[in-house]
Amino acid sequence: MFRRSCIRQKSLSVSPVPSFETLSAEMESLKRHLSPIDSPTVLCHNDLLTKNIIYNHKEGMVKFIDYEYADYNYQAFDIGNHFNEFAGVSDVNYSRYPSRELQRDWLTAYLQSYNHNTGREVTVTEAEVTKLYIQVSKFSLASNFFWGVWAILQSRFSSIDFDFERYATARLTYYFEKKEEYFGLQII
Repeated sequence: MFRRSCIRQKSLSVSPVPSFETLSAEMESLKRHLSPIDSPTVLCHNDLLTKNIIYNHKEGMVKFIDYEYADYNYQAFDIGNHFNEFAGVSDVNYSRYPSRELQRDWLTAYLQSYNHNTGREVTVTEAEVTKLYIQVSKFSLASNFFWGVWAILQSRFSSIDFDFERYATARLTYYFEKKEEYFGLQII
């Protein structure tokens, strides 16, 4: 079924999505690069785009909605996915991807909260932030790959009026653009 979706996409697309064989090889590459990473398994939202984050200014509370993809996953995947979602959905534009500085500030606050909630020392070191930054960068590739493949399948079977093919192309293009850079990052 997935192979047929890839073939169908190739015949319809102005800029075709990668072949089934290419995507299969990339899946193996992701497994090789991500398996050694020691990212905690935590309960993840897995679809934390800005429309799924509700801020109640009056109460000073943040709430997440739309849990259909929630499950246990790697912490770094969920954060990398969240950063990828800055690019948008209907008009994907990676110039909106958070800067390294913003990511590091966000990751510092995240680690402080995570450490507090898990009974650890709240103070975080630069080394801890750097380690998580590298993990998140690498897992952001898995997020782009996942949503790219998801969109290929949706383009075939979904009745929703959305340009899934364009979305798949955007997510997979960014994956291939960043792959070498992010896989080249070394966790010390």
